[in-house]
Amino acid sequence: MTNTFDIKEFHRRMDGAIQTLKKEFSGLRTGRASPNLLDPVQVDAYGSKMPLSQVATVSAPEPRLLSVQVWDIGMAKLVEKAIRESGLGLNPAAEGAIIRVPLPDLSQERRLEMVKVAGKYAESARIAVRNVRRDGMDTLKKLEKDGKISQDEQKRFEKDLQAETDTFVKQIDTDLASKEKEIKTV
Repeated sequence: MTNTFDIKEFHRRMDGAIQTLKKEFSGLRTGRASPNLLDPVQVDAYGSKMPLSQVATVSAPEPRLLSVQVWDIGMAKLVEKAIRESGLGLNPAAEGAIIRVPLPDLSQERRLEMVKVAGKYAESARIAVRNVRRDGMDTLKKLEKDGKISQDEQKRFEKDLQAETDTFVKQIDTDLASKEKEIKTV
């Protein structure tokens, strides 16, 4: 058997999708302000979309307030707009280079909104995992076509890859269920 297919590489890439999801979930606040809440915010800066973390520093000076220190004061309005339009339901207020982002109380409606956002994050992670699986399947087909592995090896590797995919998708669903429970808990 020529071991030209390394399932560990695909496992590592799928795990990356899970780590990204956990990071995104950590930003969905449940009780108190977390600077990670603004991680998904993209700012139209210098002609391209950039993560907020590349144009400002985010801190949580109080339990219900985030403070965004914009490095280039000319970017303040763009950062404020990006936060407002991020779909996180926040209403920032700019004061020069500092943008204050008060966090609204979590009403039932707001909790349901956050559950929807969590669902979107989870779906993005599922898509990422499936894309890794597709890459793996394409690699296997090419290896088999080029005669580097047999059809039997291809089928076995495909089965292994599908099992990995199923495991990761189940992990995403479990993480989502636990985050939803956390968000809905008053």
